[in-house]
Amino acid sequence: MQRTPMFPIRTSPDPGETLTIRMAMPADAPALRRLAQLDSAPPPEPVPMLVAEVGGELHAALSRDGMSVIANPFQRTAELVAMLVARVRQLQTPAPRPATRPRRSIRAARLASLPRT
Repeated sequence: MQRTPMFPIRTSPDPGETLTIRMAMPADAPALRRLAQLDSAPPPEPVPMLVAEVGGELHAALSRDGMSVIANPFQRTAELVAMLVARVRQLQTPAPRPATRPRRSIRAARLASLPRT
C-alpha cells in the first residue's frame, strides 16, 4: 500500500497563529454578523454556535445542530468547517457509560461465603 504524502494544514500564512474552537458568546454577535455579511449569508440566529477563531479573529461558525454554517470566503476555511463539524458530532454523541456489575448486599455476600451443609 502506498502512503499518501501528508501536508500541514494552514489556514493562515503565519504558522504561529493559534486556532481556537469554542462556544460563541454574546460578545461575539458583532463578529458573527460581519462574518455572515462576508459570506453573503443571513445574520445568524441566536442559537448556540461553535466558532473557529484564528489569531483572535473569527473565521468560521457552525450552529450546534450542525444546520447553519458561516465562513470567511476570503480565507481557507474548509478545514476549519470540517473541524467544527467533527466537534459538533462529538458534543451530540452521548458519553458511554462505564460497565457496572450489580451490587450484592453484604448479607448476601456473607451467606454465599458460608459452607453449605
